[in-house]
Amino acid sequence: MALRVLAHFIPGSKVLDFLASEADWLDVRWCAADDDITFYRELPDAEVIWHVLRPLSAADLRRASRLRLVHKLGAGVNTVDVAAASEQGIAVANMPGANAASVAEGTVLLMLAALRRLPALDRLTRQGRGWPSDPQLGETVRDIGGCTVGLVGYGNIAKRVEQMVAAMGATVLHTSTGSDGLPTWRGLPELLADSDVVSLHVPLTDGPPSTHNLLGADELAAMKPGAVLVNTSRGGVVDEAALVDALRSGRLGAAGLDVFAVEPVAPDNPLLGLDNVALTPHVSWYTVDTMRRYLEQAVANCRRLRDGQRLANVVNQPTGY
Repeated sequence: MALRVLAHFIPGSKVLDFLASEADWLDVRWCAADDDITFYRELPDAEVIWHVLRPLSAADLRRASRLRLVHKLGAGVNTVDVAAASEQGIAVANMPGANAASVAEGTVLLMLAALRRLPALDRLTRQGRGWPSDPQLGETVRDIGGCTVGLVGYGNIAKRVEQMVAAMGATVLHTSTGSDGLPTWRGLPELLADSDVVSLHVPLTDGPPSTHNLLGADELAAMKPGAVLVNTSRGGVVDEAALVDALRSGRLGAAGLDVFAVEPVAPDNPLLGLDNVALTPHVSWYTVDTMRRYLEQAVANCRRLRDGQRLANVVNQPTGY
C-alpha cells in the first residue's frame, strides 16, 4: 500500500515531474495553505505531512490518527506544536541548510534594495518622476562594500551571506549565543552599535534564551543612525511596532523584510506604507533549486519511514520512537 502524504502547498509542473517516478509507492495529496476544507478532509488519512508555513496545532495533530511524520520543508519548526507531536508519537523533522543558498541570496537582495532605495526609486520611475535625480541619493545611498554588516546568528545562511558581502568588500561582524573565539564575533550591543547593516538569522524560540522581540525599541535605538535592518528569519524576532516607529522617525534609514509578525501581512500593516522598506512575502527560500533539494530530502525520509529505517533530522523525541 502506498504511503499517504499530505503536502501543504500547491505543486508546479517541475514538482510533479520530479515525483512522477515515485508514484508507485508515494500517494501525495496536495492542499493549498489556505484551503482548510481539503486539509481537514485529508488529515485523518495522512501518514506524513510535508509542512511549509500554515501552523499545525495540537488540535490538528490529534485529528491525524495515522500520522507518523511531520517533515518541515525548511529549517524552522516554530509553526508546529512539537510538544504535542512528541506526546502523540509523531516525529518532526526539518531540513537544515537546504534553503541556505536561496535565503542568503534573498538576504543580499533585500540589503541592496534597502541600501539603494529601490522601492521608492522604482515607484518614482514608473510615475515619470525619477528625473532629475534626488540630490539626497548621493547623501544617503550606500555601497555594501563601504558598510559594516552585522550578522545576528551565525548558521548556514549567515555564513553564506558573509561570503557574498565580504566578496563585495564589506566588513563583516557576527554574534551568536556565546563567543566562538573568532575575531569577527561581537556581543549583540556592540554589533548593533558598529554595523551599518544588521541582518537577522536566528530561529524564533521561546528560550531559554528567547529570541521573541530580540530587537525591541532599545536595541533599535542602539543601532547606528540611518542603519539598515534586514530580516529573513522570523517576524517575531523584531518588535514590529518599534520598527515602524524607528523607520518613520528616520532613526533607521531603511529595512528589508521577508518575514512579519503576522503572516499573511494585513493590508493595514503600517510597514506597507513606508517608502524606506523593501518587502517580499516570505519567499526568500522559494526557488526551483531549493524546491528540488526539499523534495529530494522529503522523499528520502518517506522512504526511510516506509522501510523502517531511522529518520533523518528529527528534532523531537516522540513517544515510542
